[in-house]
Amino acid sequence: MSTDDDRDAFRRAMRDVKPLKTTDRVAPRPRRAGRRRLPCPDRFADILDDAALVAADPLGEETVFQRPTLSRQALRRLRSGAYRIEAEIDLHGLSANRAKLALRDFIVHSAEAGIGCVRVIHGKGLGSGAQGPVLKGLVQFWLPQWDEVLAFAVAHARDGGSGALYVLLKRR
Repeated sequence: MSTDDDRDAFRRAMRDVKPLKTTDRVAPRPRRAGRRRLPCPDRFADILDDAALVAADPLGEETVFQRPTLSRQALRRLRSGAYRIEAEIDLHGLSANRAKLALRDFIVHSAEAGIGCVRVIHGKGLGSGAQGPVLKGLVQFWLPQWDEVLAFAVAHARDGGSGALYVLLKRR
């Protein structure tokens, strides 16, 4: 069969086909935001002490971590921003090692002070270039390792959005 014959056969086959109007297109259903537990990315392996699993947002899904002992209602309240933020830490500009030390110290002192909810600002990694946000992933990896942390969720836009987390603490 020649190229001309192929073209003619294709045209005959497509003769009754009508192009879709933009209003005829069916919009794809949005993915349901869910919790994922993924291994910590390899690029953090040289910085991290232990292997662990962390809730992450590789596809833009909402980042959520919850201890099994925490009620769903408490997690819902945290995600909705219903808890009063009693303290915060901003990790912008810190190296990974300094950020870990500062965050650990902040979490321990906050829990000891009886603080229930804090905000951790890790940034969105806009200045991180092609490697993407480093502190964001590390903070999400570190927090579940500490017993004082009951849960965390991405902050609302007014509180830093994807550049911050609400963290619910176990009061001592």
